Formats: sequence, structure tokens, C-alpha cells
Amino acid sequence: MDVMAKTESTFSTREFMGEIIRIEPVMGDAILTTFTAPKKAVAEARPGQFVQILSREPTAYDPLLRRPYSVYRADQKAQTLTVLVRAYGRGSAWLMRQQEGVSLDVMGPLGAPFTVRPKTERLLTVAGGVGAAPLRMLAEAAIRDGKQVTYLMGANDADGLLPARELPDEVEYVVATMDGSAGHTGFVTDIIPAYLQWADQVFSCGPEPMFRTLRAVIHQHRMGDRPDVQMAVERAMPCGIGACLGCVVETRRGMRTACVEGPVFEMDEMLWG
Repeated sequence: MDVMAKTESTFSTREFMGEIIRIEPVMGDAILTTFTAPKKAVAEARPGQFVQILSREPTAYDPLLRRPYSVYRADQKAQTLTVLVRAYGRGSAWLMRQQEGVSLDVMGPLGAPFTVRPKTERLLTVAGGVGAAPLRMLAEAAIRDGKQVTYLMGANDADGLLPARELPDEVEYVVATMDGSAGHTGFVTDIIPAYLQWADQVFSCGPEPMFRTLRAVIHQHRMGDRPDVQMAVERAMPCGIGACLGCVVETRRGMRTACVEGPVFEMDEMLWG
């Protein structure tokens, strides 16, 4: 099989049509969209990975390219995938308008997942906004494996937080809001230092300003290079297969594509200006 044929074969197995079977409001202005998926796609989905959804009408060409959404839940019994959607642009706004019964053109799961070290027993997760999605999936998997999880989340107000019911009962859920309507008043990064000596690993997903602050806080308070930190970056991923280079991240090893070599990167490998 030549390279082109092999590539086509690989990605044909990742493209599928999924029917929306459930839509649930969550986090104020966001929704959870659940759709059917092939058994293999559901079984292979890992925390930190994403799917690319063609977010437009079947007869339209705008938006031209797919939009990435982190996998929030993979239900092997129901053979469904769930994504967390908030309207940031035309594509996500279109997806939020769709109803149950609509078929979606999906590609995935894609990207590099979070890596939990074999000796890790205590996970600290730090979420901001729709970054709650891959970390919720990670928390569920870690609890299933008998590990301890503390889940930190920040939002502008209580309505923007992930409901506690969405996390396993065994997870310690600690929140921060800018207006003080729930939990700590201020940034979620304010409460990280209290957990750094407890955590074996830290996992994060959110907007880049949160990453910059998180990095500064961790460098100030951790001992040496432990705990190590993995970040799932939020990037526009026009193609999802590393061809367009529209999602590159600068690292110590050079420019890396978020859609193939990420979206999960080691914090100490990433470079910011």
C-alpha cells in the first residue's frame, strides 16, 4: 500500500456520520451535545483527544473547515460521544442551533491524549471555560482506575461552572469565581499552591492567559520539576491532520502541530513570548 492510499485508508476509518440524540444545557451559555459514533471510535477515545465536526448546512460551504471539540464523554454501552459546545464563532453557533435527530459529519478521535504516569496516584486538574470537557473525561477515567482526583475550576460566576453532578462522587471539586458567587473569590490559579505538594501530576485545559498564570504559579511553588504538568491547548485546528499548520505551538523541540502532536503538551516543553 503506498503512502497516499495508507493515509486515505486511515482517515476513512475516522470519518463518520453521527446522529444527535441528546442536547443538555450546561454552564450557563453552553450545551452538551451527544451523538452516535462507531464502536471503534468510542472505544479508542481518550481524555484530551478531540473530534472535528463539519459545522455547516449540508448544501453550504461556510464555514469551509471543520471545528474541533474536546471529547467530554465516551459511552461504550450507548456507543455515543459527547462534546461541550459554547458559541465562539459561526461554526460553534451553528452546532448549538442543531436539534436531536440531526446528523453530524464527524472526524475523530484525533490528537494526543493526556498521559497518566504508571506511579501516579493523585491527579490535580485545573479547568477554565470549555477546558472542563477533557478534564472531566480524565477525572472519570482516573477514578475508575482507583486514583484520587482533585478538580479545580474557575469561571466568572457560579452559572459558568460545571455542575458537581457531572463529576464522579469520589472527585474533590473546588471552584473559584471572579464575582465570589461560588467558592474562592478570584482566579482558579490562586488555589493551586495548596495542592502542589499533594499532587503527583497536574493536568490543565483552558485559555492561554490561564496557562501563563498557571505556569508562573507552579514555577514559584513546586519543588524542582515535580509535579510535572500537562496542558491541553485551545487552538483553531482547520484541518485536524497536521497538514495546514494553522495550529502550531512553539516548543523547545521546535514548532509542533496541536492537532497531531498535541493538543496535550508538557508545560516545561512549551515556549511563550
